Amino acid sequence: MTRENDVLHVVGGKPLGGEIKVRGAKNLVSKAMVAALLAPGTSVLKNVPEIRDVQVVSDLLRLHGVSTNVDGKTGVVTIDASHVEMPAVADVETLSGSSRIPILFSGPLLHRLGEAFIPTLGGCRIGDRPIDYHLETLRKLGAEVDKEHEDGIHITAPNGLRGTKIHLPYPSVGATEQTLLAAVLAEGKTELSGAAIEPEIMDLIAILQKMGAVISVDVDRTIRIEGVKELKGYTHTALTDRIEAASWAAAALATRGDIFVKGATQPEMMTFLNVYRKIGGEFDVTDEGIRFWHPGGDLKPVAIETDVHPGFMTDWQQPLVVALTQAKGLSIVHETVYENRFGFTEPLVKMGATVQLYKECLGSLPCRFEQHNFEHSAVIFGQTPLTGRDIDVPDLRGGFSHLIAALTATGESNVRGISLIDRGYADFRGKLAALGADFD
Repeated sequence: MTRENDVLHVVGGKPLGGEIKVRGAKNLVSKAMVAALLAPGTSVLKNVPEIRDVQVVSDLLRLHGVSTNVDGKTGVVTIDASHVEMPAVADVETLSGSSRIPILFSGPLLHRLGEAFIPTLGGCRIGDRPIDYHLETLRKLGAEVDKEHEDGIHITAPNGLRGTKIHLPYPSVGATEQTLLAAVLAEGKTELSGAAIEPEIMDLIAILQKMGAVISVDVDRTIRIEGVKELKGYTHTALTDRIEAASWAAAALATRGDIFVKGATQPEMMTFLNVYRKIGGEFDVTDEGIRFWHPGGDLKPVAIETDVHPGFMTDWQQPLVVALTQAKGLSIVHETVYENRFGFTEPLVKMGATVQLYKECLGSLPCRFEQHNFEHSAVIFGQTPLTGRDIDVPDLRGGFSHLIAALTATGESNVRGISLIDRGYADFRGKLAALGADFD
């Protein structure tokens, strides 16, 4: 049953306008907090957003005996990992369904304690996110993995971790992070080919370098890590969340609004900005942030294929699909990263959108899902007016997309399950209020 405070009543059809501020990237801050485990000292992370994932990682760190202080007002997290201990299995299980972050604790805990316990993992249900890459990486580095444990996965490293050569068949962000966090203190050199090189990965590498790691990145997606004997704490300001910034940009476009996203930065968003301009959206980059607005007239249809960085980010497509329902003509989106990411379009269709899903690859990029029976391509025909209705949030990004749809639609909508949105969008209610949205 949905809790009463987990429902947002929205009266749509009004352009969003005003200024909001976006802090550090959700996909970096949680990993940076885990990295602090590698050093028996104090680390300070700045520009941290007030999102639920930060609280989940804080709780996990505290369960492991790590002193963690989160100042939501200033966005500063202070972590003292001088003392690390193994918590009771029952305590870890209380957080097991909250996040997929626990698997990244493996490397640091193996270095600090010689063992790690990973509970059943949670996260958004947008497609298969196998942890096999993670576990295989740890095995290659010398870990022993017991998947038969009744409560989760028990990992040990009786002989310590040792550098090795690892190749990822797909540039998985999580597996790349796993390798970095495990290899920096491993004995010898590790060569990771086929690595992810997202901006958040590069920021994590910058943090590890500040801690004393030796890491180089080649242009062919090969990362080389020379293991060191010890690391120290860090002080770091997290890069801005490019996903949240793009989500608000899409909201400006869909609602025919004008939003200044303070803190948004251009370099990490260049691919998105190109597409935004092709659709007909306008933006202005300043030293303080980026202003996004609908200039009036008809929006133009586009063809988009999601891809790993520097391609069009998969997390950008869901909010933008809502804006594309308001473009005049036929748009195509080919999803190549997650196989089940278009489930969020069903409520859009019920609101009046014309969206057809296909199992074929409607694009030219190499795709893992070709002939695998997944509806991973979408054709959006617009312009179609949207009408308010009740919506159930399926996942983090899909949930924010539904919120944009409710704000775009004429009439009233009840968006249920909005606690999922809290995982990645800090104070989104306060930001909606600042932009003049009508909701309660």
